[in-house]
Amino acid sequence: MKSLLSTKHYKVMKSIYVGIDISKNTLDFCVRSSGVASFHKIGNKTKSIRKLLKSIAKIDSKAFIAMENTGYYNYNLYQTLKGFDFNVYVIDPKHIKRSIGLVRGKNDKVDAKRIAIFIERNHQDFECWEPCSEAIRSLKILMGQRRSKIKQRKGIKQQMADLKDIVFNGSTRKLIKINQKAIKELDRHIHEIETLIRAEIKSDPVLQEQLKRIKTVPGIGDVTAWMIAIKTEGFQRLTDPRKLACFAGVVPFEQQSGTSLKTRPRVSKMADMALKSVLQMAAMRAVRMQNDLQVYYLRKVEEGKNKMSVLNAVRNKLLHIAMALIKNQTNYKNRLELS
Repeated sequence: MKSLLSTKHYKVMKSIYVGIDISKNTLDFCVRSSGVASFHKIGNKTKSIRKLLKSIAKIDSKAFIAMENTGYYNYNLYQTLKGFDFNVYVIDPKHIKRSIGLVRGKNDKVDAKRIAIFIERNHQDFECWEPCSEAIRSLKILMGQRRSKIKQRKGIKQQMADLKDIVFNGSTRKLIKINQKAIKELDRHIHEIETLIRAEIKSDPVLQEQLKRIKTVPGIGDVTAWMIAIKTEGFQRLTDPRKLACFAGVVPFEQQSGTSLKTRPRVSKMADMALKSVLQMAAMRAVRMQNDLQVYYLRKVEEGKNKMSVLNAVRNKLLHIAMALIKNQTNYKNRLELS
């Protein structure tokens, strides 16, 4: 490692670009500058990461470090990067995949190189990563576990529905009871996780106040508020509501090419589905309540607009209203209640 990351090797280089491919047990680094690349494979442990990052920090060059967002597996790297002054970028895997064109084959080493090349070409288009608060970090883990439990519960409920259609002896009836017991246990787990989430939020008074603020918006409840907070890193990134709406996949885009292709604007499939899903539920709640959004929804439907298109516009409005409240440090005021 010393020979590959020696300051002598890189001393004339102005900038270096580091791509990191992350897996559960290992990290693959590609350190690249002026077309020259070196590769390093280390364990996904804080001690090993710190040792390699110290070697990179010794190089007399400006370092741009990029990685894909892989959830839990990033956390050791995030924790270690806090102690270094690098330009760090966390990129959506779909963004990198669609930028590299036609490729054949892949492995961790190749992926690390592709990430390094990507950030070398595009770093000016992205905001640098900043460490999130401990409360947000805990929320990410807890919400991930909550989604997992809900998915398990949904699967068992589907199995139960299928079993009820084919019940023919005592064994299948006992199996239904086992599933009912499992669902109750999962309900208890979900409730306990939500209790932990509320405790984490309470430990951060600023975050608690921000969440309380956006929950004044019709339709936005606990889960939607928690999800928005997580995706914005505690309202520190994606603070531009237009960018957040694009990220959530609620902005329609035109599809047009010459005279042969022209369709109605449609939302993109490249979206954060977790955020989009909770926004859908929030929008459906909002239009059932007496508020400005319901008035808007009913007016547009009466004008002949497609219901799903109008509902998508409501999702968009929810994000814009929520981020405006955070920016202006105020609560939502329903004009129907004021009149």
